Amino acid sequence: MNYEETIKYLFDSVPMFQQIGKDAYKAGLDTTYSLDRHLGNPSGKFRTIHIAGTNGKGSCSHTIAAILQHAGYKTGLYTSPHLVDFRERIKVNGHMAEKEYVTDFVNSHKEFFEPLRPSFFELTTAMAFDYFAKSHADVAVIETGMGGRLDCTNVIKPDLSIITNISFDHMQFLGNTRKAIAAEKAGIIKPCTPVVIGETDDQTKPVFTEKAIQENAEILFAEDTPAFTSWHPAPEGGIMYETGRYGTLYGQLGGIYQVKNTNTILNAIDIMRRCGYDISDEDVRAGFAHVQETTGLNGRWQIIGRSPLTVCDAGHNTGGIKYVAEQLKTTKYDKLYFIIGMVSDKDVSGVIKLLPANAHYLFTKASVKRAMNEHELKDMASAAGLTGECCPDVPAAYERARQLAGKDDCIFIGGSCFIVADLLASLSRQD
Repeated sequence: MNYEETIKYLFDSVPMFQQIGKDAYKAGLDTTYSLDRHLGNPSGKFRTIHIAGTNGKGSCSHTIAAILQHAGYKTGLYTSPHLVDFRERIKVNGHMAEKEYVTDFVNSHKEFFEPLRPSFFELTTAMAFDYFAKSHADVAVIETGMGGRLDCTNVIKPDLSIITNISFDHMQFLGNTRKAIAAEKAGIIKPCTPVVIGETDDQTKPVFTEKAIQENAEILFAEDTPAFTSWHPAPEGGIMYETGRYGTLYGQLGGIYQVKNTNTILNAIDIMRRCGYDISDEDVRAGFAHVQETTGLNGRWQIIGRSPLTVCDAGHNTGGIKYVAEQLKTTKYDKLYFIIGMVSDKDVSGVIKLLPANAHYLFTKASVKRAMNEHELKDMASAAGLTGECCPDVPAAYERARQLAGKDDCIFIGGSCFIVADLLASLSRQD
């Protein structure tokens, strides 16, 4: 099989949560351990940083990877989902795994893994560990899929665990309360391994504290240790932070939700230094300032046009959309055109309640089986007082928004990672 045939094989033959949802989910680590043993236990051949959380784990993973790269470490990065190319999930020093590697991996090992019937995420995780080991990575930043305790990435023994925050997402697997979800995420806290918690509330903080005590793990609550005194949006995009240690620190990633991510990251860097990582202050500044070009991160309050202001963001649950709505309140524009699509297993009604009332909506759907029909989404939004029109797909919605918007207006694209993925894929085809 060539690369295109290999990717089609993976998408068609291995149950993929991104496409079909709960039917692709497999709880437990047995399959991952079997794959790891078959591949020669690559998961133990490099140092790791393990990151979980409902929102923010992608931004934190990429920024920490960028800092490590600038510090001279050969750095693996495993994240999900991908937006345009499958290989976005598996990178070393910002470069995606080679197409030949993906093809060779599947061709070489499918005789072993086909009888196991791994999920897409289990197989991709094993592939990532194998690639990092074969690339002689010094360290890899590993982002969990959805949970923690039973997430297949949880076979690693990290130097540091990070849990960004807890919000409502994937409740059918993780539980219907913040306490239950926190208990699943807390599963990445390992014996005698430090953990940084980004945000907590009265329900989640005791869960993390109890788990850390059980595991004899040092725990740091980042919100109790502010790493900067103030912040403000940078004129060119991104955010300026006033810090004690780093002076004025420029963060390339925009969006007010990055403020809490930044506090989590800076606290994590302090602990990583105590774990033996040689990271200078300049490495931190460079990582924050150049995270997108260093790691290839997309879809985090990403400005893709200025006239009209055009922004996409991968926030896809109530926690993420809350910050998007707050960000839009501080954004200057005459009229807002909001392209939105969601997947049907999310808290759609909860998201709709958070959306700005002053927008013209273009309801659409992503090219995944889980996508909610745009007419159904429009009906739910109309019942909540939102107005707009339907478009059959993301490129059509984007073209319609560009027809309607004036140069002083704003076009926002979001509601799902897959909406952003379809947009970026469409734009890449136009280049």
